[in-house]
Amino acid sequence: MPLVPPHVAPTDSRSAVLVGRRAELAALRAAVAAPPSLVLVEGEAGVGKSRLVGELLATPDLAGVRRLVGQCELLQEPLPLSPLLDAFRLAGPDLALSPPDNPVVGALAPLLPEVAAHLPAPLPALSDQLAERHRVFRAAIALLDHLSPLVLVLEDVHWADGGTQDFLAFLATYQPRDLSVILTVRSGAGPLPVREAFARAPARSIRLAPLRPPEVAQLAGSILRTDVPAAFATSLYEKTGGIPFVVEEVLRTLPEHLPAGEIPGRPDVLADLAVPTVLRDVLLHRLSSLDHEAQEILRAAAVVGMTPDEGILAEVTGRGPAEIAAALAQAQAAGLLHEHDGGCRFRHRLAWQIVYESVATSSRRWLHLKTARALQSAPGPRPLAQLAHHFRHAGSAAEFVANAEAAADTALAHGNDATAARFLLQALQLGEPAGEVRVRLAVKLGKAAVDGLAQTQAVPILETLLATEPLPAHLRGELRFALGRLLRQHGAARAGYLQIEQAVPDLADRPGLLGRALAALAAPETVVDRHFREHAVRCDQAEEAARRSGERGVHVAVRIARASLLLEQGDPASWRLIDELLRDDALRSAPREHARACLNWAQGALHIGQPRQAEALLAEGRRTADQAEYLRLAEVVELVAAAVDHALGRWKGLTDRLRRLSGFHPAVPQPPHGTASHFAAASFDIRLLHGALLAATGPAEEATASLGDVVAVTERVGAVWPLISARTTLSRLLLTLGDAEGAASAATAALADVRAKGNWVWGAESVLCLTDALDAVGRADEAGPLVDELGAGIGDADAPLAQAALLSARAVLLRARGDQQPADRLLVAAYTGLGEAGLRYQEATARERLGRWRCERGAADGGRMLEDALRSYGELGADRDVARICRTMRSNGVSIPYPWRGGRPSHGRVLSAREREVALLAANGRTNQEIAEELFLSRRTVESHVASVLRKLGCRSRRELPAMMPLPADGE
Repeated sequence: MPLVPPHVAPTDSRSAVLVGRRAELAALRAAVAAPPSLVLVEGEAGVGKSRLVGELLATPDLAGVRRLVGQCELLQEPLPLSPLLDAFRLAGPDLALSPPDNPVVGALAPLLPEVAAHLPAPLPALSDQLAERHRVFRAAIALLDHLSPLVLVLEDVHWADGGTQDFLAFLATYQPRDLSVILTVRSGAGPLPVREAFARAPARSIRLAPLRPPEVAQLAGSILRTDVPAAFATSLYEKTGGIPFVVEEVLRTLPEHLPAGEIPGRPDVLADLAVPTVLRDVLLHRLSSLDHEAQEILRAAAVVGMTPDEGILAEVTGRGPAEIAAALAQAQAAGLLHEHDGGCRFRHRLAWQIVYESVATSSRRWLHLKTARALQSAPGPRPLAQLAHHFRHAGSAAEFVANAEAAADTALAHGNDATAARFLLQALQLGEPAGEVRVRLAVKLGKAAVDGLAQTQAVPILETLLATEPLPAHLRGELRFALGRLLRQHGAARAGYLQIEQAVPDLADRPGLLGRALAALAAPETVVDRHFREHAVRCDQAEEAARRSGERGVHVAVRIARASLLLEQGDPASWRLIDELLRDDALRSAPREHARACLNWAQGALHIGQPRQAEALLAEGRRTADQAEYLRLAEVVELVAAAVDHALGRWKGLTDRLRRLSGFHPAVPQPPHGTASHFAAASFDIRLLHGALLAATGPAEEATASLGDVVAVTERVGAVWPLISARTTLSRLLLTLGDAEGAASAATAALADVRAKGNWVWGAESVLCLTDALDAVGRADEAGPLVDELGAGIGDADAPLAQAALLSARAVLLRARGDQQPADRLLVAAYTGLGEAGLRYQEATARERLGRWRCERGAADGGRMLEDALRSYGELGADRDVARICRTMRSNGVSIPYPWRGGRPSHGRVLSAREREVALLAANGRTNQEIAEELFLSRRTVESHVASVLRKLGCRSRRELPAMMPLPADGE
């Protein structure tokens, strides 16, 4: 069977999956299944015509059918019938086995010297050229008939020579019965004779459109081998116009800039991406195919914009409407433009970029200036953003700054802080405005950048102004407040807090802004070295400032801060205040403030062990953020949702979610002066969650490293949350590893932070960890004063985690003294309270503790309690805890139920969920190191999983895995 040329083979694409073409492939398969058939596969360059045909030729349907492919080439002197003759040359092996006996086929022998030995003898030449051509056409039809059943593919027929076009018209009339003909044709290539010929034949046309955004996301995911967030897919679609070839070329170049795993979280990397060389060559060739006048007009159109206004373009170029229309029509025929809303638009952003960059720099500045003047004189509202853009690139600094500031003001008025921050940054960085203007712009930037995700660029600008400009107090205070908020947003907790503290004296005459600054200082979870008493004082001062300001919004902001302060201490009054605020029209009329407040309170509820209340607040915050289209909170919403699910024991798929969330953070720029290392604020909590999950599910070395990383970075930047929690979780992990000394050290460090803050609700679990560590070395009595101090510190706080920890610590002390029954009663109360709160994992650990104690003294129900805890761990997927409790059960003679009998489940010859995940990545060609990085595992752990997979599947090497682990089909 002849080979298919590689340019139509499916493997030519970087994507292993054909995306977005199911209906078209089905139509093509149906056509060739019922010969004789004629099919035109149409679409613009790069849309995937050859890929579609390649998929067809690779299907099992055609396993017993000959397939011949010929390629039309763009040559100055095309050879007659060259694509057809190329296809016939591929049939040499078949002709050797079965030579044709029709003598007319001999007319092809002089044209096919490579296979002439297998053809009838050449025929005498005819004096009439038309008669000779007719005989060659008959010979080609006869040879096609001899080779049938046959699928004949001719690629790029828009480039076909005249002889081939005439033959196709002839073929449409005399097509053999068992022949299917597929022609790929570029749309927009102008009228072709074959279209007219096929119009009179039973031909079918299959048109390929560019991919839609979801399909671009699927294609990108297939190429990058990971899920692609909507933001990245949208940017990629806008950059490429949904043309698969362009998508693949762009993605082929991205690993030169970033590791593949980080690409989906970085839509910004597409913004300044250089055009891939292959694509640049293709587009420049199309540009050069236009006549000189059309090229000049198209270059001016690129300066005007992606969708050039024909009136503006006429004014810029000085050409008449007819000349403009003719030039744009040429560009559209060449595939550089396409019709869009009744006008013309560049086919995709990369096409625009190529044409724009082909304009000489001096000409470009002049065209930008002419465009700006034309836009200024046009009727209607001034297009401020466009004017700023054109004046900037024309080198008109003053006019650029004026229009950029006006555009930023408009964006702020519409709640688009990100756009406002971008314009203000450009004005400050590129426009070099005078001192007074620079300060005014910086104040606006400080407001916009917090929600505009421009912290990294804005921070040095504000710092420079504060260091170099002699500012009046109220402006200095406003800038410091803005700078402090930016630093805190970016993870520099203590540096941001100090900036806001310094701003307070300068804001004395601006009570509204002062009230907001003091409310920010009242937040206890942000900074490590301020006592709760100081936060309470700041909150009282904020209330006084709010009263002086008379601003309702400031008053609401202070009440939100008060509720958070009470909530973190487990004060029941916090819930009454939260309920009042949620019903308050002042908060409901400020959706961004409303959403932020709900998410902050949800996190506070998690800190004290109230996950069900946290879930309700999360739902309110998510709904409000969605309604307000407050995109900046999207990541925070997902983070809180993951934390709620972790607390409630909904761990299935949680590791993957945290991995996707952590994928956002390579996109976070380096904070100023290295204040927060590679972490931003939200990353602390993501890492803590991941470390806590690993502490239960394993491997322990990964959990230890992750938690140690959080401790190191949060300690360095002065962020109290999640420093205390990370140290406590690390202490508990070290206890399970038998390192009592390390556990005591971590717990002691956490308690030092707790004392500095003065909030024992946050420190209760650290007290329990230290008590357990001391008990492990026979010194439990030393923890007595500490446990008493904890009891006095939390009192009757509505904080299930803290109360359960206090009960458990007291139980440990009682048991150490030999008071078994009272200790049991305290533990029952502890796990009952944890269960009522919905804290499944903590409830299981308390049950395990009580079951172990009862087994050790021979109580009948100890084994049942251990089994209950084991089943809870199993449902959660807490493999490390399963292994530990199975050891406890065996040592106490307790029967271990299926499937845990014998310890941690081995799964026999069935892969575990983790093994299957590793196997799929290995089958996809990932190295052990790449798998380790993607799954947050050590390389040694991955090697162990791979060895287990190979053993269970009976594979001798990784090369056999693709056959054993087939990838999901398209759309599955």
